[in-house]
Amino acid sequence: MSPTVQALLFALLGAVLGGGTVLAFRVSERQRRPAPVLEPPLPPGVAAVLSVLRSSALVVDGSDAVLKASAPAIAMGIVRGQEITERELADLVRQVRRDGQIRETELLMQRPGFPSRHVTARVAPLSSQLVLALVEDRTRERRVESIRRDFVANVSHELKTPVGAIKLLSDAVIDAADDPEAVQRFAGRMHKESDRLARLVQQIIELSRLQGDDPLVEPLAVEADAIVARAIDESATDAQARRITVVHQGTRGLWLLGNREQISVALGNLVANAVTYSPEGSTVVVSATGHDTTVDLAVTDQGIGIPSSEIDRIFERFYRVDPARHRSTGGTGLGLSIVKHVAASHGGEVRVWSVEGQGSTFTLTLPRKPGLPPASAPDATEPLKENA
Repeated sequence: MSPTVQALLFALLGAVLGGGTVLAFRVSERQRRPAPVLEPPLPPGVAAVLSVLRSSALVVDGSDAVLKASAPAIAMGIVRGQEITERELADLVRQVRRDGQIRETELLMQRPGFPSRHVTARVAPLSSQLVLALVEDRTRERRVESIRRDFVANVSHELKTPVGAIKLLSDAVIDAADDPEAVQRFAGRMHKESDRLARLVQQIIELSRLQGDDPLVEPLAVEADAIVARAIDESATDAQARRITVVHQGTRGLWLLGNREQISVALGNLVANAVTYSPEGSTVVVSATGHDTTVDLAVTDQGIGIPSSEIDRIFERFYRVDPARHRSTGGTGLGLSIVKHVAASHGGEVRVWSVEGQGSTFTLTLPRKPGLPPASAPDATEPLKENA
């Protein structure tokens, strides 16, 4: 055998031995490494169910890592990566894993920069290691329940005041039976309190009909001029007693789409408020303005105005900017809430502009009846109808 062939054979043999040594080393390394711990698989169908759930749901393994979470759970912030962000919920998961007992609790989720959430959590075992947690956001239900409690308490208080006053006045009438002048004075007070009681009951009835904000099933054509004239006429007596001029301006011939009685009540409340809170000898302007698909009914006064910090709350039931004044004015605190619900049920809105000490403008925007030609717009500087 030639020296060249011998050299090639030795080189080939060295390469084979070297490769075998490397292979043996790698096999030995793999044998020394611990076998990877396999995550417990989700039970059949669980992943599919979680993907379509509207509620927040998550599956947690034995090491407290989240294997699967529904989209609402991630959006609510319960899960970040594979970690449960709420400590109370994580503790509940561990308790269920230890004893296998289903647990349910209420939690208050508070995160910096986000509003607080009231949630209910129900946690149950899926296997010896896997735990399922279902979380429902109850924030809206809690808020509605709080509003209902406040509403009942406020109604009770408001009804108690005129009822108590009528009882006291009736006792005074009995005691003053021999004094015709006193009887007349007390009877006039009783009449005033009974009127206030009747207004309150009527507004509570109206509010109960409207508070669902359900859209109108069959809206009808409503003449805006007639609605404005009715609202002005209803406040004419109070306006004349205080020398307040109520002026109808804007565009004539506009037609709305909605419920005549509801719109009349809403605009009537706005005009009544403007007259009530305006100084004697001032002017209240009621105007109608047409747009392509809507009509604006605006009521402008020269009254006390509303502080900017209070504007967001004036449409709440029984809320008053100046609680000390409502006894003398006979207000119920429900008028603007009714206006808001009427606007919502018609698919419209109510807006307010106000400067404290200068006056306010409330604008009720409602749908316009389609298919009618544009109405003529008279000179806005000339009053179309006036009650002085």
